[in-house]
Amino acid sequence: MEYKANLMALLEHVDPAFLNYQEWVNVGMALKYEGYTASDWDEWSRRDGGRYHPGECFKKWTTFEGSGNPVTGATITQLAKDNGWVPRSAYDREDHHELGWEDEIAGSPGDYVVIDRNWIEGKEIHEPAIWNPVQQLTTYLSALFEPAENVGYVTEAWQDDEGKWLPTKGASDRTAGELIQLLNQCGGDVGSVLGDYKPEAGAWIRFNPLDGRGVKNENVTEFRYALVESDTMDVEKQNAIMRELELPIAVMVYSGGKSLHAIVRVEAANYDEYRKRVDYLYEVCKRNGLNIDKQNRNPSRLSRMPGVERKGKKQFIVDTNLGKANWAEWHEWIEGVNDDLPDPESLTDFWDNMPVLAPPLIHGVLRQGHKMLIAGPSKAGKSFALIELSIAIAEGIKWLSWVCSKGKVLYVNLELDRASCLHRFKDVYTALGMPPRNISNIDIWNLRGKSVPMDKLAPKLIRRAAKKNYIAVIIDPIYKVLTGDENSADQMAHFTNQFDKIATELGASVIYCHHHSKGAQGGKKSMDRASGSGVFARDPDALIDLVELEITESLLKQEENKAICAVYHRYMAQHNPQYLEQSVSQDDLLSAKQMEDHARRAIYNTEQAAAAEEIKQALKAVRGRSAWRVEGTLREYAKFEPVNMWFAYPVHRVDEVGSLKDIEPEGEASPPWKKATGKRKEKAGQQRRSKAEEFEDAVANCNMGEPPTVKDLTEWFSTTGKTVAERTMRDWIAKFGYMIDKNNGNTVVKKSGEDHE
Repeated sequence: MEYKANLMALLEHVDPAFLNYQEWVNVGMALKYEGYTASDWDEWSRRDGGRYHPGECFKKWTTFEGSGNPVTGATITQLAKDNGWVPRSAYDREDHHELGWEDEIAGSPGDYVVIDRNWIEGKEIHEPAIWNPVQQLTTYLSALFEPAENVGYVTEAWQDDEGKWLPTKGASDRTAGELIQLLNQCGGDVGSVLGDYKPEAGAWIRFNPLDGRGVKNENVTEFRYALVESDTMDVEKQNAIMRELELPIAVMVYSGGKSLHAIVRVEAANYDEYRKRVDYLYEVCKRNGLNIDKQNRNPSRLSRMPGVERKGKKQFIVDTNLGKANWAEWHEWIEGVNDDLPDPESLTDFWDNMPVLAPPLIHGVLRQGHKMLIAGPSKAGKSFALIELSIAIAEGIKWLSWVCSKGKVLYVNLELDRASCLHRFKDVYTALGMPPRNISNIDIWNLRGKSVPMDKLAPKLIRRAAKKNYIAVIIDPIYKVLTGDENSADQMAHFTNQFDKIATELGASVIYCHHHSKGAQGGKKSMDRASGSGVFARDPDALIDLVELEITESLLKQEENKAICAVYHRYMAQHNPQYLEQSVSQDDLLSAKQMEDHARRAIYNTEQAAAAEEIKQALKAVRGRSAWRVEGTLREYAKFEPVNMWFAYPVHRVDEVGSLKDIEPEGEASPPWKKATGKRKEKAGQQRRSKAEEFEDAVANCNMGEPPTVKDLTEWFSTTGKTVAERTMRDWIAKFGYMIDKNNGNTVVKKSGEDHE
C-alpha cells in the first residue's frame, strides 16, 4: 500500500511530543480515515515518552466515527510541512534563486539548522532576588515602546468549561509614557494603575503598539515584534535554544507556567512583510527544536505580563537585549551560518607539519580527489579515451603516456544506449590486447534518456557512490547535464561547482569531457580551445586538450609502407623464419617493395594471397586513422611535453617512433605571405652565419695561427677582393664575439666564455 507507506514516512517528520492534545487526536482520526490501523497510531505515539500511555490509542480509536467534515491525510501532510518536510517537487524545481522575503524556506532539512537539540544543555532561569513588580513593568514598557505609543494590556480573565483562564479584550487607551509615570507614582500598587488581576490567571500585555481604537491586527501601528514561545520542552532548554539561535530578543519573559515568551525584533514595514518574516522566524525555530504555536503569529497577540503572579509563580523578565542587535543582522547570520565554509588557517600552524598531498591518480597529471577536463573536437574519440582511462585505472596500467593508480572507477554514461556502451568497453579491452583481469573495478551507470541537470544529478550520484570506494568518477559527456548558458561565467561556475561537491564528498577524482569551440584550433593555447566560458578551462586541476594534426600524403605513404612491411615480416616469421633470418636485410625490412619480392620467394601462393588480403585491410586502416597531439595545462604538476598519437578506432596509440613529431596542427600551417617572410628570415640567418664563419676563418689563418691584429685582418680580407675599413673591422670584431687584447700587442682574441653561432 504505497499511499500508506507515504503517510507513515511523513509522520517521521512529526514528533508527537511537539503536538498539543487536539493535534495528536487529529493524527489518529486522519490515520483511521485513510485506512490505517490503531497499531500504526500507537507505534508513532510511543515517541512521546512523557505522555504516552499503553492502550490509550486503541481506546480512542473506537470513538472515531465518520463525519461530514472528516480529518484526512492532508492534516498529516500539513503537519509534516510545518516540521520541515518539503515535497520532492520543491527540491527539483528549476527556478533556484537567492531567498527573498517573498519566499518560504524550502531547502533541505539541514538548512538553517544552527544547533542539535539532542545535545544542547539547558540553561537555568532565576527569579529576581528582589521582587519589584513596578520595576518589572516599567523595564518591559521602556524596552518595547516609545512614550507616545499606546499599549494594550489585560488584567481581567474568565474561566471556560474546562476551567482554563482566558483573557478579556482589555484596555488600549493609554500610552507607555503615561503608564510608566503612573507606575512610578503608585507606591508599588500595580493594581491601582492597571486594575487588579486574578492570581489564578495572571495578566497579559500586547508587545506591538496600537492606535488606541481596538486590539485587532488592523489596530497595530508598528509591526516591530513577534512572539516566540514553545511549551513542549523544558524551560531551561527553551532558554538555551533561543540564546544559541542568537534571536534578536528585546525582552524574554517567564510565563509562570511551561514556557518562555521571547519578544523578538522583526522590524517589518507592513503587515505583509511581518507575516513573511514571522513565517521565516518560526521555520528556523522549528528546524532547531522550537515548535511554535501557530496562534502566536498575530502582531496583536497577547503575551504574559511581567511583574504579576500566576498560581503562586511569578511572571518575570529573564533577560533583555539578547542575541543579534536587529532583524537584518540576525537574518544575515542565519543565512550564512550553514555555509559549510572552513575557517581561515595560519600558515605557522602547518609550516613544520604540512598535510599529506593527495596520492596521484594519473602520475604527473592528476591527483586523487581532483578534477580533470578532456577537451577536443567531436572526431577526436574523447569517449573512447575516457573508456581507455577507465580501463587503465581499473587495471593499474598506462593511459597514453602516463601510469595510473589502480582502483575502482565509476563511468557515468549519458550518451550511449546500454548495449552499445557495454560493447564499447569490451571492444576497447580487445583492441588494447588487455586481459580483463580487473573488470570488477569498473562500474557503469547508464543514464541515457534518464539524465537530469548536474545540480540534481550530483546528490543522486553521491548517494549511490558513497560506500563504493571509487577513486575516479568519469562523466561522459557533460553537455547532457549542462545547466545554464555555457558562455556565462557565473552560470558555468555554478555548474562546475557540482564537480567539486562530488570530489569532496567521495574523495574521488572527477573526470569529464567537453567539446572545442568552432573553427581551427591550432593557433590557440590549450586553455582557450574549450567551448564556452573560460571557466571550463580554468576550473579543473588538469586540462588535457586534443588537437588534430594535418596528415600529409607523404606521411600516409610512409605509414602504408610500414603496414605492408609489418604484414610480410609476420608471415615470413611464421612460415619461413630461416629465409627471413638469412636473406632479408635490415634495409629490406623497411621497404614494402623489397618485402613483397622476398615474400614471392619465401612463402607459398596461398599465404601470399592471405597476406595480400590482410595488407588490403591494413592500408584501409591506415587511411582511416587520424593523428592527434595531446597538450595540457596542469595545476599540481609541471607542464608535460606534447604527446602525439594515432586514433585507430576504437583506441588511441601513442606515436613512439616520432612520425608525427614535425606535423603541424590543423589551422597552424602558415599562410603563403608568412611562409615567404619566414624564408627571407631563414636566408638572412644563413647569411649571418656565413659571415661569422668567414670571420673566424680569417682570425684562424691570417697570422699563421697566431692571434692577429686589426691590421692583419684588414690585409687578409683585401687579398679576397674585399676592402674593409678599420672602423668596420672593429665593429665586426665586437659583433662576432671577439675583443682586442691590449695586454698582448693589441691582438684579436675570442671573448671569454662566449661561443658565437
